[in-house]
Amino acid sequence: MVLENITVNTQSSIRIAGAKILYFDPYLIQNETHDADFIFITHEHYDHFEPESVAKLKKEDTILVAPESMKKKALSESGIAAENCLFYQPGETHETGGIVIETIPAYNKMKPFHTKGKKWQGYVVTLDDTRYYVAGDTDVNDEIKKVSCDVALVPIGGFYTMDGKQAAEYIAQIKPKAVIPTHYGSIVGNQTDGEAFQKMLESLDSSINVALKL
Repeated sequence: MVLENITVNTQSSIRIAGAKILYFDPYLIQNETHDADFIFITHEHYDHFEPESVAKLKKEDTILVAPESMKKKALSESGIAAENCLFYQPGETHETGGIVIETIPAYNKMKPFHTKGKKWQGYVVTLDDTRYYVAGDTDVNDEIKKVSCDVALVPIGGFYTMDGKQAAEYIAQIKPKAVIPTHYGSIVGNQTDGEAFQKMLESLDSSINVALKL
């Protein structure tokens, strides 16, 4: 499994390069690359939807994908033309621009930060015959237990999302080929959380490749 095409910046700011250049929740982007074919937004919190970072990545034909529930905010703040914006609800599947997009519910079960009613979402995107799951801010719930993917990018910082132990148990259950932990070491969680997650997952299933990108 080739993971060199994946970059994690800060929090859940992710870049996946292949036949298309995909960004997820761009945040604290430093360089103006204007190379994004797609920009995916999981929800409207400032560390996941940052218009200043979107502006550094977007080009004339960039497609923005975001939850239907944040349509008004995205249209007014993203700087991307309405005809290039796609708004979906959790639990949908679409094919556009040469990729397949599945929207996966992302929510907390017992916390107030990301409630199910807000209809925020993660994504499974099929690019170059590889299924990438970017979970967004979520706890382990019944819907994400059904995800099938080759590479999973899941939060491990706790407090706002699942923690490292919960994430390791979840990944051991869905068994992707590889996993990259996110959402730790800055706003929440410690820089050492990645290594701790790796050790926990290896104790459960050593066959899953863990790549630490933060």
